[in-house]
Amino acid sequence: MPDQDKPAEGAAKAAAQRAAEAAKAAEAASAAGAVEGAEPLHAAAGTSTGPGASAAEIEYAAALLDAGELVAFPTETVYGLGGDAQSPDAVARIYAAKGRPANHPVIVHLAPHGDPGYWVEHLPPEALRLIDAFWPGPLTLILKRAARIPAAVSGGQDSVGLRCPSHPVAQALLEAFSALRGGHGGVAAPSANRFGHVSPTTAQHVRDEFGGSIHVLDGGSSDVGIESTILDLSRGFPALLRPGRVTPQDIAEVLGEAPRLPDGSDATAPRASGTLKAHYAPRTPLALLPFEALEPMLAAREANERVALVARVSRAGRWADADGVHFIAAPEDPHVYARELYGLLRALDRANVTRILIEKLPDTIEWIAVNDRLGRAAAAFEAQG
Repeated sequence: MPDQDKPAEGAAKAAAQRAAEAAKAAEAASAAGAVEGAEPLHAAAGTSTGPGASAAEIEYAAALLDAGELVAFPTETVYGLGGDAQSPDAVARIYAAKGRPANHPVIVHLAPHGDPGYWVEHLPPEALRLIDAFWPGPLTLILKRAARIPAAVSGGQDSVGLRCPSHPVAQALLEAFSALRGGHGGVAAPSANRFGHVSPTTAQHVRDEFGGSIHVLDGGSSDVGIESTILDLSRGFPALLRPGRVTPQDIAEVLGEAPRLPDGSDATAPRASGTLKAHYAPRTPLALLPFEALEPMLAAREANERVALVARVSRAGRWADADGVHFIAAPEDPHVYARELYGLLRALDRANVTRILIEKLPDTIEWIAVNDRLGRAAAAFEAQG
């Protein structure tokens, strides 16, 4: 083997050794039922609920990432499928596991004490203000990628998406991995599901997607429930690429100017996660229409056909109790709707219905994120007619 290959070979062996040692520690902790002096990491109030993860489990997962393997982990938005963001091979494994197009970028997740400046050409004042206001939290910033960062994580583009999640299990994992990388570790992580399908908000959702092929850290249910807001700052002005919990008004209050909204006319916008027209789709055909348009569809269904109806109680009327209609009362609060959305779609996939009929939500800024996800889910079936 050439001499220049020896350092890489040594690093790989060291990473594998760390993973093996961490595996033994995790196994011992599991057998004992606890790690002495280390409590499981649970989400803070308003972030998530669930079993948490022990220190040994965090160490093991970080060692897997260090060895180039994939790890699914909880965030406050959805569960992510993580790999070493600076390893083209690890990023390629993410794409292969999801069936994701290689030109569709993934977001780099950083530890709370990570340095976003390491990943970008320049960290503009606008980015610093937004980081101070919303990190850790559900905001991804698109900035010009530093030359040292492989293009694979950006789908070949000259930009990169960065986020610092607030979920404590995610933070512990990112801190542990970053420590293995001299403080500059980042984890590339799209949602932990097959490409185009419904995102996972529990560890079980991830297992339903991948079985036992992916190591999963369980941090309970994601509290936000939909993916992060994505804001592009790579072109000298703020542009919203994907709506989420952090709203355009929130951003405007920090920057003193409103971001451009996604209206389909921004031809120079960088590609970003979750912005394809058809996305977030269940396996059961879904239609998103005003209630007035859903009623004729309910009336015209076959006698033995069973459909799901998701609508406000105030609008459902007689259809809430109709034979052959599996009625779900739609939450009236946009944050609650977002939190429950993906779990609901997954449950309806198991409900033995032929179609999912969803009442279109108010076309207001408060509902922009949920409308975005439902619209993309419905678009997956529009061509089927």
